[in-house]
Amino acid sequence: MHHDSWSAADHENLTIVRSEKASASGRPAAYPLRHIGFPLQPFFWILRQGTIWVLVVAIAGLNAVASTVPTFRNTGLDVGYLGSQACSGCHPKIYRDYLRTGMGRSMSLPEEPSQLNRVSNPVTIHQPKTDWTFQVYRQGQNLYQSLHKLDSGGKEMFRIVYKLEYVIGSGLNGQSYLVRRDGALFQAPLSYYSRAAQWDFSPGFESSPVGFNRPILPACLACHSGRANPVPQKIGFYQEPAFSELAIGCENCHGPGELHVSERARGLEAPKTGDLTIVNPKRLPGWLADNICMHCHQTGDTRVLNPGKDLSDFRPGTPLNDTLGIFRAPYRRESPPDDDLLEHYSSMVLSRCYQQTKGQLSCISCHSPHSEPGPEDRAAYFRDKCLGCHTRQSCSVAPSQRRQAQDDCAACHLPKRVVKTIAHSALTNHRILARQGQALPEVAFQPSKGLPAVVHVNAVPGQEQRPVPLLTQLQVYGELLSQEPEYQTRYLAVLESLSGTASEHPLVLSALARKAKLEGTPDGDRRTLELLSKAISLGTTSVTDFQDLADLHARAGKRDEAIDVLRQGIALAPFNAGLYKALALQYIQGEHYLKALEIMRRYLTIFPEDEFMRQLLLQAERAPMPQGSPPAH
Repeated sequence: MHHDSWSAADHENLTIVRSEKASASGRPAAYPLRHIGFPLQPFFWILRQGTIWVLVVAIAGLNAVASTVPTFRNTGLDVGYLGSQACSGCHPKIYRDYLRTGMGRSMSLPEEPSQLNRVSNPVTIHQPKTDWTFQVYRQGQNLYQSLHKLDSGGKEMFRIVYKLEYVIGSGLNGQSYLVRRDGALFQAPLSYYSRAAQWDFSPGFESSPVGFNRPILPACLACHSGRANPVPQKIGFYQEPAFSELAIGCENCHGPGELHVSERARGLEAPKTGDLTIVNPKRLPGWLADNICMHCHQTGDTRVLNPGKDLSDFRPGTPLNDTLGIFRAPYRRESPPDDDLLEHYSSMVLSRCYQQTKGQLSCISCHSPHSEPGPEDRAAYFRDKCLGCHTRQSCSVAPSQRRQAQDDCAACHLPKRVVKTIAHSALTNHRILARQGQALPEVAFQPSKGLPAVVHVNAVPGQEQRPVPLLTQLQVYGELLSQEPEYQTRYLAVLESLSGTASEHPLVLSALARKAKLEGTPDGDRRTLELLSKAISLGTTSVTDFQDLADLHARAGKRDEAIDVLRQGIALAPFNAGLYKALALQYIQGEHYLKALEIMRRYLTIFPEDEFMRQLLLQAERAPMPQGSPPAH
């Protein structure tokens, strides 16, 4: 077949460029091919022999395969997970190599020798702002963290001690630790930072008196673990066991393995056209394969679950946007972004490499999820990836300078940036720069067409103009409102539309209640009370809804109703300090002093570091009990 008969799409997707500029190593200068699930090395061998047309005809013959998206059979919610161990029998080398990667080490147990050896002696860190003292230490095969404070006379005012239950993080930058409190998981205040080889405060703890009170939410563990088991409708709580699989595993990228293992165990062979019982990201279009990575490596300004969806609903091989949307405000020309923390995909798509390959460059063009190069091999490994498209002659730096820098393409073109929100840490900037200071392309400043004034980061290609659900819009504009006040008009317009079409949704009811509350009128308070009561009856998980409704009941003289609402809130969020304080206050104002003392004591068992409450309780216990105090509620 003569090459003139090819379609325009054939040329766009498959043309070999700059083939006459072969690299010194013999590699062809070619743009990456669309992921078609076939090894490219044999084709490159043919090219090296000079038989370019043989390569082109072979690729053209595969074009139909490359342009279709296989429908994998394990993407349904009815297919079960088995865990990575089930994969190890048939794929032992991949399994062993993967366990050494960062994802394969995303979570672990603190009793491992590498963890215990870090704390041969106790480590003590003082926080001047609070005058609190933190320690991490070892007892036998367990690690512990503690928090205590001394009074002016050197007497210990309180001490909190928790055993470290889980290690979170691969250790590339550092590792944090989780503790369990009555079925809930919390981040420990001290983390280990690998680059500095030292213990220090966990991100955010260095400037805030958090103690052991930062709950670990399912959205965190959906990316850091293989599969977590949160308790529905209970903030920060997890079932026993908390994890079906601890570290990120095979099924996080390939989807649930039950169907695949079942058919192979029964001796059923995969058809020659390809195995559809398990997702193979290499057989997906680049953007759809990238969706698997984006699930954890792309944050944006806000991530919003679609109506009726849960984090566990996402299946590799399906658009991430079917489960959750990722959104951000358009970049401003006067203040372009300078922080790339988990903005890997949105940075990559702004690079010329991505744009000039028409999106054929993807995450797995450069990264193998199954293995990682060691520190001594990284420069050569990623240089080899670059030379799949470029030649050595493409680099304008003198060869002597390149050799001095170990020919490290990534060090120049994907520079590391210090992570502002995480001490002692750096991450790679994935906007592949031709030179430092290169301006952002025009597309970086343009909003999406499907959602006014917002960038829909993970919109499905070709469907960018599809309208975003109104419930999603409400959450997006509400989140961005805290950063950009100009979103208020759009937020209120969406809320007005939803007030007629989704007036039974807790999120809409909560938003309408906040709007009515701002009126500051008796009628506004009445409508706020009605709306919040309905939101709570329909299952809102907003702690603020319970606090606001209790306050309205109390101001209306309905103290018993206020107490009932606060108790409901505590059942939902039993580690929320504000709810206990509000409940104690209601008991005091209702002259239920014994009950107030009971709640204050209970509060201090949960938050012993609260010095103000400790002093208040001491005064209350010393004060004479008023005569004729009514019985406790």
